[in-house]
Amino acid sequence: MDYKKILEDIHQEILPFADKGHQADYIPALAKVDPDQFGMCLMTVSGDTYAYMQADTRFSIQSITKVFALAMCLSLKGEDLWKRVGKEPSGTAFNSLIQLEIEKGIPRNPFINAGAIVLSDILISSLEDPEGEFLHFVRELCGDRTVDFNMEVALSERECGYLNAAIANLLKYHGTIENDIERVLMFYFKMCSVEMSCRELAKAFTAFTNFKPFDYAGFKLSQSRIKRMNAVMQTCGFYDEAGEFSYLVGLPGKSGVGGGIVAIYPMRYAVAVWSPRLNSKGNSVMGMKALELLTTATQESIF
Repeated sequence: MDYKKILEDIHQEILPFADKGHQADYIPALAKVDPDQFGMCLMTVSGDTYAYMQADTRFSIQSITKVFALAMCLSLKGEDLWKRVGKEPSGTAFNSLIQLEIEKGIPRNPFINAGAIVLSDILISSLEDPEGEFLHFVRELCGDRTVDFNMEVALSERECGYLNAAIANLLKYHGTIENDIERVLMFYFKMCSVEMSCRELAKAFTAFTNFKPFDYAGFKLSQSRIKRMNAVMQTCGFYDEAGEFSYLVGLPGKSGVGGGIVAIYPMRYAVAVWSPRLNSKGNSVMGMKALELLTTATQESIF
């Protein structure tokens, strides 16, 4: 498969979408990001790498970080994790308070904000140094020890994170989180602020592509749990646009409002794409289209 040419052709085909949508300007630090950037990287399980344009430019991965947090929590808690967070598609916005109230403080899945805040609480309760161990885990996955939090982004999110604070308070009211609300929120925002490139994300996600048991930074996942993580990514990885992504792309994956998307073709490759302009659901316009064209051109999807 000539992935290099396929990526080049994809970029030419999506150029008409280059001015559609806008970056996540409700987070002041992300509003400063040049929206007219594009990067893409596909990495096979054997290590063959196909990078295109700004594949080495780091950006705030935002909700993509929730996959890393889920992996750590599954390693720590196993099936008991699902007593505190569900695994069903949300069907509502990723920051919905209404759904959380109706369901009495149990987040629908770990990839909406409420679910990830619960994951943050679990990591704080379980680890002596949650920030340090989280970074160590991500650095081991992507093979780069310079990956770090962007504190400007984290503090910017905290300063305007009123809705996330409301979610955390509601979770605390229902007893779903144990630790101090401010501590949990700040850790959550730090995780979302992690900056990685498309190349680094593709490398990190190959660990979830092989369906082989792994041990990174002391966190272990069985083959079965990696498969189950893929299932949750397939059904819940794109907020309330998960069905559309499954229909158009047909791969498990996760998006973030920093404009990044990572997707997995099991046993074959992981692919990351970045373009900061988002649609109304919070997903990258060019990223969604690029991955749709990728699976169309290669005829490689899980369906």
